Formats: sequence, structure tokens, C-alpha cells
Amino acid sequence: MYTVLVCDDDRAILDSIGIYLTNDGYDVLKAEDGLQALELVRSREIHCLILDVMMPRLDGIQTLLALRRENNIPVILLSAKSEDTDKITGLSFGADDYVTKPFNSLELLARVRSQIRRYTRLGAMTQETDVLVTGGLTLNEKTCEVCVDGEPVTLTKYEFGVLRHLMRHPGQVFTTAQIYEAVWNEPAYCSARTVTQHISKLRAKIEINSRDPKYLKAVYGLGYKIEKY
Repeated sequence: MYTVLVCDDDRAILDSIGIYLTNDGYDVLKAEDGLQALELVRSREIHCLILDVMMPRLDGIQTLLALRRENNIPVILLSAKSEDTDKITGLSFGADDYVTKPFNSLELLARVRSQIRRYTRLGAMTQETDVLVTGGLTLNEKTCEVCVDGEPVTLTKYEFGVLRHLMRHPGQVFTTAQIYEAVWNEPAYCSARTVTQHISKLRAKIEINSRDPKYLKAVYGLGYKIEKY
């Protein structure tokens, strides 16, 4: 049985979500603020966290930041704010999904199922040496499959090569010349434009917002890297 932690300072919402999850066969834990949620995550095995943004003592964003320093369980943010900037902020800080209030409980339940399915599948994949994982981004070197949050992404030969090279060295910065030589396997005489074009196309496929990338980052004056999660 999978365990879902629901964190919201509104007791009515907490109980309502808990009923739907219990009826669907989940073990449900409840917290009314971020500090309680973090204590439960550290003491229990949690498979998904539904986290309200606006809460006392420790809000959802601060809770998410603290959680991501030590845990990679799926997090679904709940918020009354529906602006795109709020969603992008939550996702860029490490959330896996974002649901605005008022929400459809059946839709929320479907999102929980999806996140747990992705999380448990990726958990098994990390045991394979051929699979590279960073956050919700996975690359299987054996099958040449790339997924973002469990969804397959189709890449060209060189887009795959660039991503594989960077994911093999998470957090390490490479110049365009270094990337070109590693992926195209030839001297990098006029390589910068070729690499930047492939980076741009790659971002469009793996990032939620290619102008504010979560994974494939540019380091000004130096080159590119895959963020380490």
C-alpha cells in the first residue's frame, strides 16, 4: 500500500482529500503545516506529498525547498493562486505538479496516481546502471529513451548525444567546443552555433519553460551544464 501525506491548514480540505485517497486504497497521513509535514517525511515512508502553499509556521514553498535538500518524493502543490508565474515558481523550486483551488477531487486523485506511478517506476530504474536520472528527467543509454516526468520525449541523434554527455556529468560545466568534440567526435573549429542551436531545440523538448530552464542551464561566459538534483 502506498502512503500519501496531505498537508493543508484547512481541516475541511484535509479531511475531504483524505476520504478520497482512503477510498482509493491509499494510506493517508495528515499535517497542518510544513514543520509537521517534514517530521512525517523523515519518520515514515511517503510515496507522494500533497502540499498547500499558504500555511502558518512554514509555508509550502519553504517546506518544498527544505524537502528537496534530502528527499525526491513527488510533490503536488495546492494553491489558490492560478497565475502562470506562480505555477512556474512552484515547479522551478522542485514541485512535480501544481493544482489550483478549488479543484476537482477526482482530478487530484488521478494526478496522485500518475505521480506515484512515475516515482515508483523511476525508483526501480535508478538501480540500472544504464539509466541516468536528474529530478524528473531520465535517460536510458541502452534503449535511447528519454522521459520527462514519466512522459517520453523524442530527440534527434545529436540532441540525445548532448543530453547524455551533460547528464553523465551533472553539475559540471562544458564549453560549446567540449560538447561538440564529445558528441560530434570531430575538432570544434566552428562549433558554437551548432551546439547552441541543438541546446535551444533540446530545451524546448525537456523544459516546462525554455526561457527559465530547470535542467539545462547556461553558465554565463563558460558554457552549459545539467543541474544536479
